[in-house]
Amino acid sequence: MSSSESDNEVLMLLNSSDDSSDDTRSNRVYKTRINYYSELDNQEFQLRFRLDKQSVQLLLGEIYPFLKVKGTRNHGISPLHQLLLTLRFYALGTMLLSVADFIGVSKASACRTVRDVSNAIAQLYSKYIYMHSDTEQDFYAVSRFPRVLGALDGTHIRIQSPCSQIGEEFRNRKGYFSLNVQAVCNADLLFMNVVTRWPGSAHDATIFNNSDLRAQCENGSFGNKWLLGDSAYPLKPYLLTPLINTQTRGEQLYNEAHIRTRNCIERCFGVWKRRFPVVALTLRLSLLRANAVIIATAVLHNICRLKKLDDISPEVEIPEADVSPTESSTEETFSTERANLIAEYFHKLLFCYITTLIYKILPTCALTYSYFFLISVYED
Repeated sequence: MSSSESDNEVLMLLNSSDDSSDDTRSNRVYKTRINYYSELDNQEFQLRFRLDKQSVQLLLGEIYPFLKVKGTRNHGISPLHQLLLTLRFYALGTMLLSVADFIGVSKASACRTVRDVSNAIAQLYSKYIYMHSDTEQDFYAVSRFPRVLGALDGTHIRIQSPCSQIGEEFRNRKGYFSLNVQAVCNADLLFMNVVTRWPGSAHDATIFNNSDLRAQCENGSFGNKWLLGDSAYPLKPYLLTPLINTQTRGEQLYNEAHIRTRNCIERCFGVWKRRFPVVALTLRLSLLRANAVIIATAVLHNICRLKKLDDISPEVEIPEADVSPTESSTEETFSTERANLIAEYFHKLLFCYITTLIYKILPTCALTYSYFFLISVYED
């Protein structure tokens, strides 16, 4: 057999093997991708993606530099479809496969897209989440509590167990795995600070004591303003907590005003979780991706509040918040600041309130006697 004939036989074998592999290889199927931006009206669009069309367009322009696939060449996922897929995942908090089918991509592509877009939106943290300096008047309008910088609290975001080695660190006192997320908001329910890296077993005071926010407060970065926290936090000159046992009416007024004003952070958490149920249900992602999703949805929450978008009811059932006793802090130092506030402000606030009430109710003939009687009681 000549060398040329042997070469031909080799080529025939190679070709036959290639043909057989092509016959057994399944053809790649590309799913149809619907352009929901043009197909849906603004109301239906906002119902499914939690943001209106204008906000999505502006957000897309901001995150575009951080996205990896920026075109549809080789059937790549367009930036708009990437963003809509991620927003749909935030709105449902369901399995990635369901979101992938909704957009028309594979589950693996959906997983990568959620990761990339969440990281891109999280890059906008410093632009949309920062400590505001003009919070005093808005908080004062809530319940006449003066010099309030922000309302501080923590909330548990459910996650799946990270792994057997460190999983128990993330089991909180309520019995499920979570991340303990600390946040500060203003009276308009805008996040001003969000910390997401702590496991569910971490105490609220531990998170605050190890945060940059505490260092900024102790350095006097925010002047003589106060954060308001519940009894799980330590009492500090810049962090006021409620009184456990009230003795005077002034102390009762302090507690009532404190609770009403600090309730802003509870409302903020509620609005955030209703708009983006992914943080109200169980996050079935790795820790890094879960952190990115939490920060990204906090950024989107602020965008919605700034653009005054209407709150949208969730499409899925949100579990009621777990109710459990608040962990108390044993630290009772720096009580002078709180005591002075009660004595010099809330006690006098009660006196002014009663005096005003007397002017409105009592006739002129009884006003002088009642006024001096009230002064004598107050001085006693």
